[in-house]
Amino acid sequence: MQTSVPSNDLSLHCPPLDSEAVRAQLERIVASPEFPKVGRSAAFLTYVVQEALEGRGDRIKGYTIAVEVFKRFEGYTQDDPVVRIEAGKLRRALERYYLTAGRDDLVRIDIPKGGYVPTFTTVTPAPAEVDRSPETVAPATIVTRRRIDWRVSTAALILTLAAGVAIGLLAAIHIFALSSRVGHDQPTLVVAPFANLGGGRDADLYSAGLTEELLTALPRFKEIRVFGRETSKSLPADVAPSQIRKELGARFLLAGGVRMSGNRIRATARVLDTENGAILWSQDYDDDTQSGDLFAIQSDVANKVATAIAQPYGIMAKADATNPPPNDLRTYQCALEFYGYRGELSAERHAHVRACLETSVARFPSFATGWAMLSIIYLDEDRFRFNTMAGAPSPIERSLQAARRAVQLDPDNVRGQQALMTALFFNQQVPEALRIGEKAVSINPNDTELLGEFGTRVAMSGQWKRGSEMLDRALALNPGGGGYYQGNRALAAYMLRDRALAVMNIKQADLQKFPLFHAVAAVIYADAGMIDDAHREAALFDRMRPDFAPNIVAELKARNFTAEDRARLIADARTAGLPVPAEADIAALASTAPSSAP
Repeated sequence: MQTSVPSNDLSLHCPPLDSEAVRAQLERIVASPEFPKVGRSAAFLTYVVQEALEGRGDRIKGYTIAVEVFKRFEGYTQDDPVVRIEAGKLRRALERYYLTAGRDDLVRIDIPKGGYVPTFTTVTPAPAEVDRSPETVAPATIVTRRRIDWRVSTAALILTLAAGVAIGLLAAIHIFALSSRVGHDQPTLVVAPFANLGGGRDADLYSAGLTEELLTALPRFKEIRVFGRETSKSLPADVAPSQIRKELGARFLLAGGVRMSGNRIRATARVLDTENGAILWSQDYDDDTQSGDLFAIQSDVANKVATAIAQPYGIMAKADATNPPPNDLRTYQCALEFYGYRGELSAERHAHVRACLETSVARFPSFATGWAMLSIIYLDEDRFRFNTMAGAPSPIERSLQAARRAVQLDPDNVRGQQALMTALFFNQQVPEALRIGEKAVSINPNDTELLGEFGTRVAMSGQWKRGSEMLDRALALNPGGGGYYQGNRALAAYMLRDRALAVMNIKQADLQKFPLFHAVAAVIYADAGMIDDAHREAALFDRMRPDFAPNIVAELKARNFTAEDRARLIADARTAGLPVPAEADIAALASTAPSSAP
């Protein structure tokens, strides 16, 4: 049998597969301890494989599966989500099997997203190769080369993309399957219909509207996967977390209710861990129907809930960071570690996260968020001097390449837009960077990581008041997750001559492992007349970054500070005790900015 190949895979084909080999592989999968023994995954897989082998692939539709496998005869409609839900469970079961018991199997059976017809492919074992960790591979190679590692990956990904190379053709066939899987390792959330807790018909309308708004707001966060409307509508409001875990495989359940009394509305929301039923987060929201449009209230509550639980440092990310879900793959763990690094900004964590992300995008070239995160990590080699790798291309060039790759893969990926904005900003393309930032915020106005970064870029370009307002919003939405943005808010307060706020914010930031934190603290304390504190912070910074003060003008130009702002920062840095060259005062007034800090 000829391997099924997606239409966008350049009509590449594998060698013919014997039907008996496929049947033997089917038996091997179903009998494996790693394949579910409960539920309907085995029956589902057996049915579609047998139909395909008998030449009846065109009959494999949602309706026929519902009738033949799930015995849904009368009353079945396309709104019934049973087949889609079970297909998702089957795809995850196959992925687990090929990562564990089936990692060395020579025949693959997959159910590509977008349909239920299986594909059968042969696997050519990878030849032995010299181990080359991401730290020893030139960064540019990561962009153009894919590695095969059948022990940890679900497809062949080592190739040089040279036309006509046979192993490259085989790997290309598997890219479709990989691209459909990227994202399954993210935190998964089911939204139960919000319940009417009292208040009659109006409460029914509000409950339904709030559920709909949440299903609109939550998917804007690229770091989570939210089950769709049909799934939510098929559930009772009081669905048990254990049922969600068993039937859908989701890690989190968002549930809640609405109570109305007169003009008052109270909405209650909570997030539960489906593994043990624990309540991870809960919140009440009160509003007055006379204070605004009912739809505006629904939207406001939905956005608050979505931001609280789904933003990068929200309750879902925190729960997974401390207790990763079962069968969690390294790709998702890398994303968690990226946000952990952003909360600390240390050179040690930077090196680890860079290696992890380079491996992830080599294994999963279609992982847009991974490319975006890697872009930010590459940029930090230049702007923070973290683990800078010598040679071409430069860190900023690698950062731009990775960011553009992320946006190309997913134009609406907010993390990709954020990465491209930041890379362009440090490449001295400030108007274009700010334009992209505006676009990204329009895509997702609730992403606090984006808001904080964009507010910082706006502020440093000279719009300190506007930038500080964005940073205030980011910190209000995410008070526990932004030491980096607290530091930038402190810098904005310093530039706006609000000394008390600047001192308060810099103390709240407390990023002891981040060199530039000490530099910002030094100038803030110097400006506030806290000379002993300023000297202490300046000494710490100079030990961590002895290269900064001698090149302070270039460093500030690379960050696009205006000439006036550069002059003020240099004066206070000198007051704090940093060894600033005497000629820096004159050079600071020059308007030409270099392409990068030296």
